[in-house]
Amino acid sequence: MRTPRIFADLPLAQGAEFTLPDNASLHIGRVLRLDSGQPLTVFNGDGEDYHATITTVTKRSVSIEVHSVATNGTTSPLEVELGLALSKGDRFDWAVQKATELGVAHITPLVSERVEVRLNPQREEKKRTHWHNIVISACEQCGRSTLAGVSSPTQLRPWLERVEAPLKLVLDHRSATALPEEKPDRVALLIGPEGGLTESELELAEASGFQRLQLGPRVLRTETAPVVALSVLGNRWGDLQT
Repeated sequence: MRTPRIFADLPLAQGAEFTLPDNASLHIGRVLRLDSGQPLTVFNGDGEDYHATITTVTKRSVSIEVHSVATNGTTSPLEVELGLALSKGDRFDWAVQKATELGVAHITPLVSERVEVRLNPQREEKKRTHWHNIVISACEQCGRSTLAGVSSPTQLRPWLERVEAPLKLVLDHRSATALPEEKPDRVALLIGPEGGLTESELELAEASGFQRLQLGPRVLRTETAPVVALSVLGNRWGDLQT
């Protein structure tokens, strides 16, 4: 049986005993139904796996003792900053989950001309918390011990002006440009909404150093494009193998 992995926003250390946060305790006690004496792997986003044993389980709390620490080797050697246009329904949630599984370093939800989603500041904060929880759940499942960052939604132009990377790519199915040969250590990847980025937005991206990239002859949906793009980049320069 696979040892369960749980995220805990705590300063973990070998040999120490901790009471886990309420949400983690609830998941262990009521969902996983684990009991004292059972093994557990805890991580807090620092890249380490803290192997522990459950010492106490009550209705409201779970305590653990960390007995060993090991560096987690699942962080991608290719750092990808993903700028992804907001989409309706649960499609953006799905993209966040899959991008995390594929090793993305950071995700910025973007508002461009053809984005129909509009969030007020209160909803933005709730959404960001929601996406952060999706990242945590994806990391627990896929074995990552570093969390993908998720920014608050931002307009396209400010993101283009601030993002820095040796290689900047914007998906455009009308382009015939292929990936360059030289291996970068960081990539900024821009993916537009349903209907795509407008020509003026593509030109704005090019003015900020982005190169247009075509992944193939078919037009991909906005939630499919990041999965394909991150898979291609991860196979070419990261740790995804064929």
